[in-house]
Amino acid sequence: MKRILVTGGAGFLGSHLCERLVKEGNDVICLDNYFTGSKDNIRHLLQYDNFELVRHDVTSPYYAEVDEIYNLACPASPPHYQYNAIKTMKTSIYGAMNMLGLAKRTKAKILQASTSEVYGDPAIHPQVESYWGNVNPIGIRSCYDEGKRAAETLFMDYHRQNGVRIKIIRIFNTYGPRMNPNDGRVVSNFIVQALKGEDITIYGDGTQTRSFQYIDDLIEAMIRMMATGDDFIGPINTGNPGEFTMLELVEKVIELTNSKSKIVYYPLPGDDPKQRKPDITLAKDKLDWEPIIPLDEGLIKTIRYFENKIKESHLK
Repeated sequence: MKRILVTGGAGFLGSHLCERLVKEGNDVICLDNYFTGSKDNIRHLLQYDNFELVRHDVTSPYYAEVDEIYNLACPASPPHYQYNAIKTMKTSIYGAMNMLGLAKRTKAKILQASTSEVYGDPAIHPQVESYWGNVNPIGIRSCYDEGKRAAETLFMDYHRQNGVRIKIIRIFNTYGPRMNPNDGRVVSNFIVQALKGEDITIYGDGTQTRSFQYIDDLIEAMIRMMATGDDFIGPINTGNPGEFTMLELVEKVIELTNSKSKIVYYPLPGDDPKQRKPDITLAKDKLDWEPIIPLDEGLIKTIRYFENKIKESHLK
């Protein structure tokens, strides 16, 4: 049994990771300040003796004796990370420094949840780990993009300078149950609008592409990455190479929800990437991993989750 710290553990990704680690018998400390996370996401884990919930902001140091750290803390959707851009940058940078300091002291292995956003609006397609990216350092998304890039820099420097055992994964678009219905991401937006019979909003002309991996596939990749030897640190892409336009995704959601919603178009936000698709050759080679859950299957599970959330809100 390992003692494992998960920052951002009450969030969408973090709650699924905590659940997996707890059920595998590990002693899990879940850290969250509830800016975008929710106690509802991890309430079912409070019954377990090997799960501990702590309200804490990673911009302040945290002290515990741990074997592994998963650093997930940071708002990940544009409306949330742009709400307080300076706080977002602080979370990425100070959070990384504080968790790396803890890993250095306890000799823990630490994984950084980075993002495909480090590639910006990519000039190559699909994106490989060796690509340095095309990021606007002064744009409205840069607080997140550059914050995550700086966090990767800190991880590498702590590794080179202090011998900290690090892992870096770059997460591409992920969806599934426990997404925040108001987080502004396309999958949750489209599903909630379709279920409510509202107009479905597409930004731009709908030809921009994304690749969507189901949450269970991502968690499997994270666990496998943490289990690799110290000679492999990443970065490594984790995502689904199946590529869809926004129009294709909308049509799929309307079909699966039997919705009568109409599609409406709005201007594309600044610095929004036109294409996003991971090259997962390295993940296949190093982790023996690739996503196995098809888009239809994952969307059906996610739609059921949001149907239940909408029913609950109506009952309240």
